[in-house]
Amino acid sequence: MRYEILGPLRVLDGDRQVRVSAPKLTVLLAVLLARARQVVAADLLVAEIWPDDPPRRATAALHVYVSQLRKLLTCPRRPQCPIITRSPGYLLAVEPEAVDLHQFEQRVAAGRRHARSGRHPQAIEQFTAALALWRSPALSDLRDGPIVDAFVTRLEEARLECLEMMMESGLSAGRHRELVGQLFELTLEHPMREAFYRQLMIALYRSERQADALRVYQRARGLLAEELGVEPGRPLREIQRAILLDDDRFELPSTG
Repeated sequence: MRYEILGPLRVLDGDRQVRVSAPKLTVLLAVLLARARQVVAADLLVAEIWPDDPPRRATAALHVYVSQLRKLLTCPRRPQCPIITRSPGYLLAVEPEAVDLHQFEQRVAAGRRHARSGRHPQAIEQFTAALALWRSPALSDLRDGPIVDAFVTRLEEARLECLEMMMESGLSAGRHRELVGQLFELTLEHPMREAFYRQLMIALYRSERQADALRVYQRARGLLAEELGVEPGRPLREIQRAILLDDDRFELPSTG
């Protein structure tokens, strides 16, 4: 079995997709995948499946859903079901390699190693391959419960960190002109993430667009003041200062 969570939840048995269509079964599987190889207590599973108003016999209903999910995940080629009953709840015994998240993390780690060694084209290749695994927002429409919501938040942070590192490697590889458009989009999609503004200012400055780079700073400063009541962080302020002084002695950082 292969489990894909970097998008809507999918289960693949070879070339065949296993249909987990019932919403509560999908939530149950998502929680077990979020805590893969860990015991998830029955009361936590109940809270995820029925976040607002659990039925009186919620525990009994949970047992039924576990039984149904076991049937879906058991097949002739895999007679042993990966869902194991273990007090005080259940555990999904799935190997890391069976989940697309593992491939994502492996490629990000490889990209980070290349970047630290100055092999930026190879780093970009790995980061691009990692991001290509994302089909859409992770576990779409399954974030009502605290376990899945926290897990998806972590996944999204990992995706954004991968994007940041890919942009840094692109700047280090001298691709600043190619990155301007994408970085503009990233600042609009993630207006509170200062790293993208910093990278965009560097890309514009190195593309001989000093005025545009300073306008980006003003936009970031205005948004941060309006939304959070704070000034930009030190890295962003230092970029602005370097551009204003046009100081060749001030090295514009291109890596984080």
